[in-house]
Amino acid sequence: MINPRLSYLAIFIFSLSCSVEKINLSPVGAAAYESTAKSPAYSLTEKQNLIVYSSEITNLLATFPKFRNDAVNREVIRLSYYLKDYIGAIEEHNKKGLEKSTANFEKSYKKLQTLRRYLNKDEDEVLNRYLVRIKTNLSQINNNLPKDSTAAP
Repeated sequence: MINPRLSYLAIFIFSLSCSVEKINLSPVGAAAYESTAKSPAYSLTEKQNLIVYSSEITNLLATFPKFRNDAVNREVIRLSYYLKDYIGAIEEHNKKGLEKSTANFEKSYKKLQTLRRYLNKDEDEVLNRYLVRIKTNLSQINNNLPKDSTAAP
């Protein structure tokens, strides 16, 4: 038969183990609590606009066609990389990253504009259409976010 002291000890340990489970000492849990305790960096409409326009940009980048000119294709890859950095910098409120990715994007965009003359008319129109849509979405992102939103919270 089980010793009564052992049964009391088992009940005591079981009650302590249940109460210990309620305490969460995980750094992930603490970070989640802190992020919910702070005021949001963007309002709901600003966050929705950021999601809509950035998803449009990433969809454009994912469906970007391949061109016959290798220099154009390499520059499109660079442009994609800089745009992803730009969107990441906006989401992270990284002002220096935003400035750097903007400068890199502008250089790449200008280079693509000069490389367009080496494309045939159809490819030039397709590239122009993509670039215009990307530029439009970027300007929409910039117009819908507050000017101080890139400052570190």
